[in-house]
Amino acid sequence: MSEDKHEEEAADQETADIVLDAELDAPPEKVWRAISRPEFREQWLPGRDLRNAEPVSSEAEAEISYRMKDDAPPFLESIVTFRITPHADGRTRLRILHVLADERVTPQPLEAANSNRPLLMRAMLRAA
Repeated sequence: MSEDKHEEEAADQETADIVLDAELDAPPEKVWRAISRPEFREQWLPGRDLRNAEPVSSEAEAEISYRMKDDAPPFLESIVTFRITPHADGRTRLRILHVLADERVTPQPLEAANSNRPLLMRAMLRAA
């Protein structure tokens, strides 16, 4: 894999909340039709979330992004991007990036499981 691809993948991991990769035994043209045409998208993608979605950006046969909005409160918005990479053997790599795009939600920093904070349980034992 080229250095540019490694940098792109690292950037995806940094910016997206969910990143999924799949290797598909289908040519890129077929995958593109499945994710870009509503009549195929509703059959191929699970659920109804993207059935009637309009793309917010598109690069023909390479990448397409859709805006999603929850149908229940708090009605959060997100962007789902499908990125197609053709393989020399005719297969296709599909990368799905899901980014929470709602301005009302601020990203929380990740903490290590062993954050070395004082244990709450110890404080409760001393009080007893």
